[in-house]
Amino acid sequence: MIGGLGVDAVTSSDVSSAVVRGWECRRAGMIVTPNVDIWLRTRREPATKDLVDAAALVVADGMPLLWAGRLAGTPLPERVAGSELVETLAALAAAHGRSLFIVGGGEADSADAAAAALSARYPGLRIVGTVVPPFGFESVPGYLDELYDRIVASGADLVYVGLGFPKQERFAAPLVPRMPATWFLGCGGGIGMAAGSAARSPRWVQQLGLEWTHRLIQEPRRLAKRYLVDDIPAAVRLLSMSARTRARRRVQ
Repeated sequence: MIGGLGVDAVTSSDVSSAVVRGWECRRAGMIVTPNVDIWLRTRREPATKDLVDAAALVVADGMPLLWAGRLAGTPLPERVAGSELVETLAALAAAHGRSLFIVGGGEADSADAAAAALSARYPGLRIVGTVVPPFGFESVPGYLDELYDRIVASGADLVYVGLGFPKQERFAAPLVPRMPATWFLGCGGGIGMAAGSAARSPRWVQQLGLEWTHRLIQEPRRLAKRYLVDDIPAAVRLLSMSARTRARRRVQ
């Protein structure tokens, strides 16, 4: 547990192994990649925590969660970023002859662009569908049912859902029981990164836990409040909670 949130202590390699086993055993599910922003949402909105708790795999995408784990005395082996899993799992699907369906990504052509880019990078990857739902699609009569039927009919082994947390997890939740052998990855901006429309920060920036500064520079108007008003205080709160947890354990 990291700050009250259950996070699996796994590496990227462990995730890959679990995904392959799930395909072979026809038991898969949802992969959620919480960062400090998602942690904060789960504290404020218990229903979103239920979405995380229901996932088959929960991996830490965010250095504050790793720091918190170390402070609490329950270290995680490494960061497993959602944007990296987009690449890793696409490569895995290509190697195992599996198929991919892409939902979301922001811009109207994001899913198609990501599909083209991933297919070029990983020969053998089968793309069985792409869609960027229109704004407010949840309120369009019949739209969700038709889209769900289309995804189920595709028989996809892997579905990327880039609608942002928690919308992407809510979107995928009804599909999980209908497609028990399929892995669903909520990947937020990972689709845009795969397509090349959004740049990821340099590796050294990621290792220092400063990836948020890179994204803030790219999208200051959209991200300033989230990062500066919400996430930085949340990270401090999470680290403080973790330090207190370790102190209590020492006393016991």
